[in-house]
Amino acid sequence: MVVLPGGAFVRGRRVGDVATPADFALLLAPGPAPAWAHRRIRWPDFLLPLDRADALDALREALRRAYAGQRVEVACLGGIGRTGTALAALAVLDGLPADRAVEWVREHYHPRAVETPWQRRWVRRLSR
Repeated sequence: MVVLPGGAFVRGRRVGDVATPADFALLLAPGPAPAWAHRRIRWPDFLLPLDRADALDALREALRRAYAGQRVEVACLGGIGRTGTALAALAVLDGLPADRAVEWVREHYHPRAVETPWQRRWVRRLSR
């Protein structure tokens, strides 16, 4: 469980792992869909979302739901690269300066989160 800078809780995990129910899942990889409400972003492994506007809309929805008290989760195949990138993006959308987001998510979620240079660049450019 990650506590975003503003205090909302979001769970990061791997798609397919057994998980306690959430109210909303943001899925970043193919795989089984949970029984609860979810939204899938087309986001190839080690790359970036194929549709930036859709990804940002989905991330904003996840953030709204988290602040409404819903149990929100973000999941990709390995639970590190895309999930870490999405969590860093959520932190930026929650007010963290974009140039601190990768360091922040590595400290609060996983030390290898945001795996590729282009994922790091994508997070840094979110504030633009």
